[in-house]
Amino acid sequence: MTFLSSRLHVQWALKSGGTLEDRPRYNKTKTFDPFPFPACVTDLDADNSHLDNLGERLDAFRKERLDDWDWLTMTRLYNALERYREAMNGGDPLTEEERDVHERAQIAILAEIHDDIDRAVLDSYGWSDLAPALIGKPGGTTPSLHKSPEQEEAEEEMLSRLVALNKERAAEEARGHVRWLRPDYQIPKLGHKVPGAGEAQQVEADLAIDQGPDKPAWPKDGLEQIRLVRDVLGAARGPVDAEAVTRAFKQKYSAKRRDRVEEVLANLADLGLAREDGGGFIAAR
Repeated sequence: MTFLSSRLHVQWALKSGGTLEDRPRYNKTKTFDPFPFPACVTDLDADNSHLDNLGERLDAFRKERLDDWDWLTMTRLYNALERYREAMNGGDPLTEEERDVHERAQIAILAEIHDDIDRAVLDSYGWSDLAPALIGKPGGTTPSLHKSPEQEEAEEEMLSRLVALNKERAAEEARGHVRWLRPDYQIPKLGHKVPGAGEAQQVEADLAIDQGPDKPAWPKDGLEQIRLVRDVLGAARGPVDAEAVTRAFKQKYSAKRRDRVEEVLANLADLGLAREDGGGFIAAR
């Protein structure tokens, strides 16, 4: 798929994937599964022929280069591309040996194809404003230490947008709206896992709270419980119920603690520090 060859997905993979020794490792569960594709990929009426053609062009070009030269491997091809990127952006000039590889493997054409892919992928997300700081720069296909502050800032912004889009997709799926990549294949196998109405409401309430590793501990002091529950409501991205608030704390979930959270939420509402909204609670502003 063309998107997986873009620098956008490469940067996502480098941040979300693991490492094997000192090398990046692609982890499908952590990297591909949560990757938020743009709406045009799952829109059956969208015309993605331009993106498809770019992917086919890249695949054909690489196969031709590898067939032409016995000494050329995919790794060597992309190492040469990265060195070309560095040299074109103020790095050390290519050595005579590197220039020879560059000419015989037609690295400039490979760079052009990847530039076209990166530009088209950014356009598909509506993020063409990032293109000037990213297109043609180092690190588009392999990790690089030769990046300008402007490029690093643009990459951070791109990743922030992807994370935000990932959260939007998660909220959609919690409501039962799944953007299938291969509906004919996926729906028969996975469609039964899409939440129903009641389950969707609970999943969406859970998603409203960031379930990070730094969950607070549930305090014994009643006033401290009120303060922390108020903090959870203040940080939530939408209405949350007692179930979701209970799971926002470190200790193992229990019905007893959920009942106590329900009391705290009711107390907060009585004090005017929270209000009910759509079956859940939000902090009063």
